[in-house]
Amino acid sequence: MTIRKTLARLVLTAAAGALALPAVAEESGWAQLNMPKGVTDISRKIYALHMEIFWVCVAIGVVVFGAMIWSMVVYRKSKGAIADTTMVHNTQVEIVWTIVPVIILIAMAVPAARTLIELEDTTRTGLNIKVTGFQWGWEYEYLDEGVSYFSHLDRASDAARELGSGIDPTTVPHYLLNVDHPLVVPNGVKVRLLITGADVIHSWWVKDLGVKKDAIPGFVNEAWFKVDDDFTGMLRGNCAELCGRDHGFMPIVVDVRSRADFDAWLKSTAAGQKEAAAPAAPPPATAPSSPPATASAAVAASG
Repeated sequence: MTIRKTLARLVLTAAAGALALPAVAEESGWAQLNMPKGVTDISRKIYALHMEIFWVCVAIGVVVFGAMIWSMVVYRKSKGAIADTTMVHNTQVEIVWTIVPVIILIAMAVPAARTLIELEDTTRTGLNIKVTGFQWGWEYEYLDEGVSYFSHLDRASDAARELGSGIDPTTVPHYLLNVDHPLVVPNGVKVRLLITGADVIHSWWVKDLGVKKDAIPGFVNEAWFKVDDDFTGMLRGNCAELCGRDHGFMPIVVDVRSRADFDAWLKSTAAGQKEAAAPAAPPPATAPSSPPATASAAVAASG
């Protein structure tokens, strides 16, 4: 009787666990294994292309492995099947397994080429930003706007990552994914990035923007994005190229603002940097003191 109760309890526990599985899977991040749709039109097109190719690959896998399993089950030795050792060539089969993959590849190449062409279209942009990767951080320069600054790992994460710091990383907001100065951009504006490197190869990657470009010293790569008109907030990314021992400590943060907020920020930042770069004013000049009278002048005056 005790064994029956124990088995029943185990069955009930397993059933409860199965019912709770979707919530556990979502909390553990299984729902986030796929590509994000992002907050730009081009990132959603990349996602749609990814899913289209994925289902094509699934269909191919089902057909190929289904045929293999069916052949092994139906033509197994235990059912008296005898292998045909005389068939070494079949022209019709070779034609089929050559033409069908070519048709599949062409069908996949057309939408892929269309998306790639759009990815490289950096015309009609409203804002140009030069991005320079260095060990270990980023420099952002708003071309023709008079604004440039450096972006590093924030001090809280930098302190917590040190050995023996005694700081619990779970208490640091956005640990290793926060910076001191994020890249500020407006929504609804096509932003063109000119990406290069100052020392070694880096890679500027923000998945929600659909942008991933290498920052190579001596070369300038182009990328672009246009955030949805109704989105504002923080987007986070990383350097996606192994660039040295502190590669994991150079995150990317993009601060998306409304166009009015961005214009106000750009104007105030440009004015502040211009004032800081202006040379210091010389001290005010004092009136020169009259030179002391010479001895001959004093004698002449007395005579």
